[in-house]
Amino acid sequence: MTRTVVFAYHNVGVRCLKVLLAQGHDVALVLTHEDNPGEHIWFGNVGVVAADYGIPVLTPEDPNIPEIVRYIKELAPDFLFSFYYRRMLSPELLAIARRGAFNLHGSLLPKYRGRAPVNWAILHGETETGATLHYMTAKPDAGDIVGQTAVPILPDDMAREVFDKVTLAAELTLHRVLPALVNGTAPRIAQNLSQGSYFSGRKPEDGRIDWNGPATRIHDLVRAVAPPYPGAFTSIAGQPAQILRTRVVRPPPSCPGLPLQGGRQPILVEIGGQLIAYCASGEALRILELDIAGQSVFPAQLADRLGPGPWRLGGDEARFQPV
Repeated sequence: MTRTVVFAYHNVGVRCLKVLLAQGHDVALVLTHEDNPGEHIWFGNVGVVAADYGIPVLTPEDPNIPEIVRYIKELAPDFLFSFYYRRMLSPELLAIARRGAFNLHGSLLPKYRGRAPVNWAILHGETETGATLHYMTAKPDAGDIVGQTAVPILPDDMAREVFDKVTLAAELTLHRVLPALVNGTAPRIAQNLSQGSYFSGRKPEDGRIDWNGPATRIHDLVRAVAPPYPGAFTSIAGQPAQILRTRVVRPPPSCPGLPLQGGRQPILVEIGGQLIAYCASGEALRILELDIAGQSVFPAQLADRLGPGPWRLGGDEARFQPV
């Protein structure tokens, strides 16, 4: 039986920890994070799962402090695994594992190394993503690949739907590769980092909609940051609004939009019970879910709320206001 120390968080951490246990690994210790009270927690709790199996749990602010490193050395693990753990592990920690230290990353490496890989993939209009198990090195998400599983991103998939697919891809990848890791026959494929790129984390303020862009780019932003993430935001007739779900549509011919230097003034109109947003390019989006000042608004309610349409989109320096 192999002895393992696990660093884990989020749904990927929960599912991959269960894979290790199902395949008979001796998980000697789980390190995870305390949930941030200021963060919307919509995912599973690794600490609760570990405790349910009688596994000791630590939640250090910094896993690289000497006391933690010394404790893990005393456990003498064969493997270290990191499953969506949010801190980088030091080279000293990585060197402890006799048979290797591995990370499960939510993209098809070398693409989308770094933070928020699911959100960035959707934002860039990718049609597939996945999960990659790789050796950990001092450089993030740069180690040799052991296994990958791809999943599709459909044109109207929202971030939560894609993240759920990636979680399953992570579970399948680990379940498939783990026996080969144990018997020493797992592949080890060097990454060509020039074929990918590194992305930093995203902030709520990054969800501001630029109505001068093409409709597909706005649609990708909306679905990339949709709840449980902070959401895409704008202003409608000067009122702060969040646009939570959209669909790219052919522009109806009945409303050409208002003049705008170099194009059109982005506007929102109600046509036949549907909310249609015209971008500056003249392309259109149907708004399927809309919040104004934190309250859901339906097409028939908009005139009562904002006065007669059409309604101006953006251009009022709308500020992000979490709701």
